[in-house]
Amino acid sequence: MNKKTVLYLFSLLYSLITEAQCAMCRAVLESEEGQTAAEGINDGIVYLMAIPYILVAGLGYFIYKKYYTRAK
Repeated sequence: MNKKTVLYLFSLLYSLITEAQCAMCRAVLESEEGQTAAEGINDGIVYLMAIPYILVAGLGYFIYKKYYTRAK
């Protein structure tokens, strides 16, 4: 078998295995009474989601300053 085919099949199977973890976390968070863990998880998700946008915005600003301020 080709190495690329084996790697592709492995990545498909690996992603199927890791997908089960989300359902387990969801079940634990929904069954909790105080919902403090759910709030913490939601805050962590927002934090992890914001970082790439901040990095891309900073890179865009840097590129803008480097190329468009010299032309004037």
